[in-house]
Amino acid sequence: MPPFKIGGTEISPHSREQIELPVARLPTQTQVSLPINVIRGREEGPVLWVSAAIHGDEINGVEIVRRLMDLVTPKSLQGTLIMVPIVNVFGFIEQSRYLPDRRDLNRSFPGSSRGSLASRLASLFMREVVSQSTHGIDIHTASDHRVNLPQIRANLEDSETYRCAIAFGAPVVIHSTTRDGSLRQAATKQGIPVLLYEAGEALRFNSEAIQLGVEGVLRVMAVLGMYDNSPNPAPVPPVEVQKTQWLRSPQGGILLLHVHLGQPVQKRDKLGVIVDVFGNIRAKVSAPCDGLIIGMTQNPLVNQGDGIVHLARFPNLLG
Repeated sequence: MPPFKIGGTEISPHSREQIELPVARLPTQTQVSLPINVIRGREEGPVLWVSAAIHGDEINGVEIVRRLMDLVTPKSLQGTLIMVPIVNVFGFIEQSRYLPDRRDLNRSFPGSSRGSLASRLASLFMREVVSQSTHGIDIHTASDHRVNLPQIRANLEDSETYRCAIAFGAPVVIHSTTRDGSLRQAATKQGIPVLLYEAGEALRFNSEAIQLGVEGVLRVMAVLGMYDNSPNPAPVPPVEVQKTQWLRSPQGGILLLHVHLGQPVQKRDKLGVIVDVFGNIRAKVSAPCDGLIIGMTQNPLVNQGDGIVHLARFPNLLG
């Protein structure tokens, strides 16, 4: 097998290595490093990276990666698994989505070794992790006091990406174009199929989302021929979605939602109401089409125009 190195550390066949890649120093001169765990099997095969906390407050993936590190061994693996539990170490420390300069790391790829802190970290990740991978899974949660139903977002028009997306086994698979500056866009431009797994909320561990994430990664590894001890296929085939829509608050007030994540709705169904401080109903929120609720706000205090319910538009969902 050819040599495999990350940050100058060589990972031998049938072994695992914990690597700390220096990123930068804090104003106190404390070194901040990117933690990477690499497991290499006995034989050559696909190289899959699994990354989490590219937004520092989206921590479900940290626990997903920890469980994967416990489950996968060099003996059970064909190919190489690169696991990065915390990409945005700065944001993780501060319990923040952003870097210290308020930049969004997931809008800074592919980055530059001479750019901002976000750009330098993105460049390091691209060089040491993405450029050596054949496939990728990036793990996220909702943000801004929102919560997401477990879902895969990916380019479903690419056959290899579609194969992996369906294998993952999330309840919903959404065709999603890439955003400028995102990790998924930068990796896709290098010809690497990438899945984005969204589930749960920021700064919380959601046990169902974590377990589904672990099983999903193992299923993808199985379909890639990397891992034999995968969970059974998901009991229900995923709902495939081409379009989603955020419903926005028609006015400010106190939001009382009458629906829950994963609930199918029909056009004109009442989803909730907005009341004033006296309890008077000021507005009603109704479904604009048939669909499935894949995300919602958890903050009942809303301003006009706030996103309150995320709906997967799927006209045939209800038969």
